[in-house]
Amino acid sequence: MPVNAVAASTRRSPAIAHASVALPFVVALCLLAWLALAVWSASPWQRLLDHGNWSDLAWLAALCRAVPAGEALVPALAYALAWLLMIAAMMLPTTLPLLALFRRIVAGRSDVAALVAWVAVGYAAAWLGFGVAAYGIDAAVRAAVAQSGWLVAHGWVVGSVVIAGAGAFQFSALKYRCLERCRTPFGFVNAHWRGRNPRRESFALGLAHGLFCVGCCWALMLVTFVVGMGSIGWMLVLAAAMAAEKNLPWGARLRTPLGLALLAWGMGIAVANA
Repeated sequence: MPVNAVAASTRRSPAIAHASVALPFVVALCLLAWLALAVWSASPWQRLLDHGNWSDLAWLAALCRAVPAGEALVPALAYALAWLLMIAAMMLPTTLPLLALFRRIVAGRSDVAALVAWVAVGYAAAWLGFGVAAYGIDAAVRAAVAQSGWLVAHGWVVGSVVIAGAGAFQFSALKYRCLERCRTPFGFVNAHWRGRNPRRESFALGLAHGLFCVGCCWALMLVTFVVGMGSIGWMLVLAAAMAAEKNLPWGARLRTPLGLALLAWGMGIAVANA
């Protein structure tokens, strides 16, 4: 059944009370994620947010040796936890317009809260996949830097390239296409929701939206690897920029000034260290 028909057939019922709980729960989840990151970054375990320093923790090194394949598995699991917290804090708020629209469409169902949750899970799954890939690339870059005396002495080069690359991506056609799709959530609902297999369709809806969001924001998220995943201030700045781009009426206009600012930042690092 098309979205228009589903929306038209929606009737007010006690289920709407459940719908009214769904979005406040998502907002509370986002705030809780920010709080957890803030507490984590101020705790003795702050280095777990910067996985380049995990080997400095004696107990974690011992755990890696005790668990089969622990040297790869334990850091990956700790990173996945930190990444999921960061996604809940930074990216989940940017999908609130989609969740609000979807909640209105399915408001007459008794399982509305579960369906909204499945959309959020699908969205997080897309970003988790990107996080796993980014973790692998970051580990490879760190290994390459460790083997190069020149890069060890000029570590700023990597940061400069990542930041300037994020600025250049702001002007790409891929950024524009993905941003336009992210700014029109009704298209995702119309394409993926028929109501025949509610949970699967809800998950697919969130996953599709997440993939376009990754296509739109992946370069900005890589900047967190440069500024540090434990830097709450920079994370707030980046999260605000991505949320504004996707959700505010004038958000698309931020592409150019944000791109220029990142290019200037990256080149400034190079000039200061060259």
